[in-house]
Amino acid sequence: MNQAPNDSPSRRSLSLRLRLALWSAALAGGALLGFALLSGWLIYQARLDSLDARLQSAGPLGRPGGSGGPSDRNPRDRPTFPADPEAALAQELDLPAHAEVGLLLVNRAGEVVYQSPQWPSALTHISPRPGFREGSRSPRGPRRLMTVQSANGPWRVAVRSTPAGQLAIAANLNALRQEMATLRRIYALTIPGLLLVIGGGAWVLAGQALRPVRQLSQSISQVTAQGLHQRLPAATDPEFTPLIAAFNAMLERLERSFHQTSRFSGDAAHELKTPLTILQGELERAMQQVETGSAAQQTLGQLLDQVHQLSSIVRKLLLLSLADAGQMSIQRQPVDFSALVQDQLEDLSLLAPDLAVGAGIEPGVRVMGDRDLLGQVVQNLITNAAKYNRPQGWVRVAVNRTNSRVQLTLTNATTPLTAAEASRLFDRFYRGEPSRARQTEGLGLGLSLAREIARAHGGDLVLTPSPAGEARFELHLPLSSN
Repeated sequence: MNQAPNDSPSRRSLSLRLRLALWSAALAGGALLGFALLSGWLIYQARLDSLDARLQSAGPLGRPGGSGGPSDRNPRDRPTFPADPEAALAQELDLPAHAEVGLLLVNRAGEVVYQSPQWPSALTHISPRPGFREGSRSPRGPRRLMTVQSANGPWRVAVRSTPAGQLAIAANLNALRQEMATLRRIYALTIPGLLLVIGGGAWVLAGQALRPVRQLSQSISQVTAQGLHQRLPAATDPEFTPLIAAFNAMLERLERSFHQTSRFSGDAAHELKTPLTILQGELERAMQQVETGSAAQQTLGQLLDQVHQLSSIVRKLLLLSLADAGQMSIQRQPVDFSALVQDQLEDLSLLAPDLAVGAGIEPGVRVMGDRDLLGQVVQNLITNAAKYNRPQGWVRVAVNRTNSRVQLTLTNATTPLTAAEASRLFDRFYRGEPSRARQTEGLGLGLSLAREIARAHGGDLVLTPSPAGEARFELHLPLSSN
């Protein structure tokens, strides 16, 4: 089955806070890039329009009434030029002194009256022609402006009529393009810095915005089965008020349901305890009154075994209900845990004589706890190892001290466990897959009860990773200070 694109591993690996920061930086980057492109284009057009206006209005040059050019039919129409026309033109156009400008004056007879020395060869075709007649128009207005490419870059050319003839004024656009290149470099240097600032700010703001979520998560993680009475505090942010109210309502329903279930289990176990005790006593008395070895005695013996099993189930259910309510009574006293485990292993030799038993028990390991309950834990573990072992299998038990803890490690051969089975081994009434459950007896309460007893003693019981075909349990208990 294909994985949905929105659930990809790369997406899951990024935290919400990081995604918010990245999205903010990406959106800001797009906005800044758009601003840079648009502002650059507008600035270029504004500078170009300003240059066009100055090119068309340049007045001190080409005025009639003097000499300084070739002879003309009408001396009064001869234009007067400064000593350095190009420098004067650059100053009038408000261009840098090093900017390239040029003049071309063609009289009405089509003769070149004046041409700047640096006038590009690509612009020599500028001459009186219909395309530049006064009043002719293009889609952008009067056709008096044009851009011409030459070997040393683009030139902006303005052509207008004067009494002396057609005057063409040209300015090289390289200076304008250099200004735009400088502007682009400024953008290239400032935009990444702005993106870093925006991304960092978004990271900080996202952290502040998600702080109530983290606090809510911490509060939720502190709610346990024994603490269902707890409620989340009211949120200071109105956005989280409905969520907290819904969660508190769910906790209230869970608490009510949990207490009802726990009460039912405890009450049922307590009510069944007395009848089963009476039934056990009557069966034992009846067995003494019938003939030894008779069919009646065998039947009574089978019934007595079933009563013992029912009594064991009732006792376990009662202990589990007490553990759920946090009321398991523990008579704490120093217990020789090494001797306790050794005694249970001797019982295993009688229970499953075909199993190879290996033991590495450190002597004199003592814990502070209830001997009967701890014996129940070890018995459940060993019984479980015998039930779910392979034919001619093995069991290894080790007891040792680790810092201030006591560790019991029990490893046994078994059929390979699936991940689903391993995750549910401590669930109540879980007996594994149907094929495995049919081969063994029991109700699936032993491991669950063993874990609850261990936790009531301040320890824990866990299933640790092991090679295929093995099951390894570790029991941790506090070491006795004595």
